[in-house]
Amino acid sequence: MKQELLGVQADTFEALRAALTQRIARWTDGAEQFDTAIPGLAFYRHDTPTPPMNCMVGPSIALTVQGAKCALLGGRSYSYHSGRHLIAALNLPVVLQAVEAHPDRPYLSLVLELDARGIAELLMQAAPPTFPAHASTASGLAPSLALGDTTGALLELFLRLVKLLDEPAALPVIAPLVRKEIFYRLLTGEQGTWLWQMASAGSQNQRIARAIEWLKLNFARPLRIEELAAHVQMSPSRFHHHFRALTAMSPLQFQKWLRLNEARRLMLADCIDASSAAFQVGYESPSQFSREYGRLFGAPPRRDIEDLRQKGAGAGGR
Repeated sequence: MKQELLGVQADTFEALRAALTQRIARWTDGAEQFDTAIPGLAFYRHDTPTPPMNCMVGPSIALTVQGAKCALLGGRSYSYHSGRHLIAALNLPVVLQAVEAHPDRPYLSLVLELDARGIAELLMQAAPPTFPAHASTASGLAPSLALGDTTGALLELFLRLVKLLDEPAALPVIAPLVRKEIFYRLLTGEQGTWLWQMASAGSQNQRIARAIEWLKLNFARPLRIEELAAHVQMSPSRFHHHFRALTAMSPLQFQKWLRLNEARRLMLADCIDASSAAFQVGYESPSQFSREYGRLFGAPPRRDIEDLRQKGAGAGGR
């Protein structure tokens, strides 16, 4: 009887996954990324494996329904596929790579942004989860990036959400309710303790999140750690320690990552030269910019941009 029950559950899971796969494939036909009419929900597709891509990943859940992808953060690798999903609790600089993708069986996923306000409301309404304190790190997970098992219940919720794209009249009324239930299930699920801690107002994690937002808006300005630490009401030593623990980078390294990736975008999209891009993102020395650019991207600016244009710059989402 138990084996029969497990077989039924497996069949149900596969049917839900296949239904989501079919719908995401339809919406992404001919595109690597499709931003849906549901706020914060996007679909991604890769027909072939991709090279590693630097991406800023925001607070979100990435649910793969076909193929597999790998995320790198701070020397750690996080592989996720149709049975695993990836949750990011902060804005994080990661390296993403589609490792299983084929024209006949493309990599397909959806990404739903975590709504900070909606989750905060749930935190006030729901009781904290009662999982052991070590539950969020049992699999060796980074503090701000977590892997979770994808359940049939979670697939069913996402399928309900995706189906609303074919019901434009119902979408604005029902989509917020389904989103709210998804967030509730995440808060009370496998990674509930971890997500609860990351989202709690006033926590050290939220202070680091505020610092990250400041850096994203002011990356071209000189960075003074003492001032940024005071801005988020932390001592410089505690701020530096928590920042590195959550992002796998120091604040200065994080700023450098933001600067170099924005310079890369400017050169690629706006066709400006390396020196102009360097000054726009806050560098005073073009030679220092070129050295640091080469260390991050593996080639000097001009050659890297030429290679990207020849290959075609693809979507770097999840």
